Amino acid sequence: MGWITPLGLDIESVWQRILRGESGVEPTFRFDASTFPTRFSAQVKGYDWRKYVRDPHLHGQVGDHAAYALGAAAQAWQSSGLEGFAGLDRERMGIYLGGGEGVPDFEHYVAANLGGWNAQTRRIDAAAWAAVAKGCMNVAREVGQEPNMPVTHLALEFGAMGPTHNCLTACAASTQAIGEATEILREGDADVMITGGTHTMIHPLGVTGFNRLTALSTRNDDCQHAARPFDRHRDGFVMGEGAGMIILETLDHARARGANILAEVVGYGSSADAFRITDIPEDGHGARASMQQALADAGLTPADIDYISAHGTGTKENDSTETGAVKSVLGERSRQVPMSSVKSMLGHLIAAAGAVELITCVLAIRDQMLPPTMNLSDPDPACDMDYVPNAARQAPCHVCLSNSFGFGGQNDTIIIKRFA
Repeated sequence: MGWITPLGLDIESVWQRILRGESGVEPTFRFDASTFPTRFSAQVKGYDWRKYVRDPHLHGQVGDHAAYALGAAAQAWQSSGLEGFAGLDRERMGIYLGGGEGVPDFEHYVAANLGGWNAQTRRIDAAAWAAVAKGCMNVAREVGQEPNMPVTHLALEFGAMGPTHNCLTACAASTQAIGEATEILREGDADVMITGGTHTMIHPLGVTGFNRLTALSTRNDDCQHAARPFDRHRDGFVMGEGAGMIILETLDHARARGANILAEVVGYGSSADAFRITDIPEDGHGARASMQQALADAGLTPADIDYISAHGTGTKENDSTETGAVKSVLGERSRQVPMSSVKSMLGHLIAAAGAVELITCVLAIRDQMLPPTMNLSDPDPACDMDYVPNAARQAPCHVCLSNSFGFGGQNDTIIIKRFA
């Protein structure tokens, strides 16, 4: 597994920073946000994708989300030991990502079209458009920003010739990708799947959209404490960016090459609750259904769950609804099962969030340490579970449930457990 995050660029140092409760949130430097309602975000720093690939020239123009994917996947590939495995059949190695749009396609598209817009005729003036486009658009780079391009770049870098897919189901995308990659392995259509998610929306159009939805925190005077899931004074999520990648294998394939198995995916659930485009129904029936399906798929009961990685965005609607849904699934166990949100430190990585959060579950199982929910000083009365507030906790952890819920009604849940 590997990741590129606002807290760093490698597994171990980022994990230690998470356990210390450090924040990756700071004033936005990706663009001039001085006139925006939200002027801060959780941004990747000091990253150069060229250091992670065999030959940068092979990849040509690389958009931001593909760049993050390459670095995270390179870490996963290196730690997997697959490169030296003579029995690897690359026609049975696939890719499934939750990937999104990058920066230049939005900014250049908007600049070119606004530059060519004639308000009187209400049409795009071709000559004016061409003049603006010539100065700001790079066609090759635009192609590099297509949502499926991270899949293409990974296939090129690692020689994958099996099933290749991309989904863009908002904040649930990478959890869906991992779950469906698991299904591909179960069906016998591949032996190995490189899977996860990558995304950035830290650009003017992305921030404008979420500000207009009133989904982002506007705590500009105290941005380090702006991400506060489950707190009474939460006022929205903090935008993050990055990538998380894992390599899944069938058990037979992993054992045949003596792989170091980090965890086992045992359950996947997916549901839809298209209540409103941006809201989830207050009764949380979609979230409840995805968790119940994952438990059934794993052959587990609520008594088996040791820890829940919450979607935990820090919006008023999500946190209370997710809490209610979890309580309805766990029943009497809900007061005993810890649940936390690493978005309080990493921000919300949108399509990449689920994959990064699943990696924290693997690390929680490895180290028997639960990551905290930071900035939880005054819990919302409607949020009355154990959220591991403000400090990591040593605790028995063998089975983890990870939730991701996306705009448009997509709900996905994955359960992993210690491999024995």
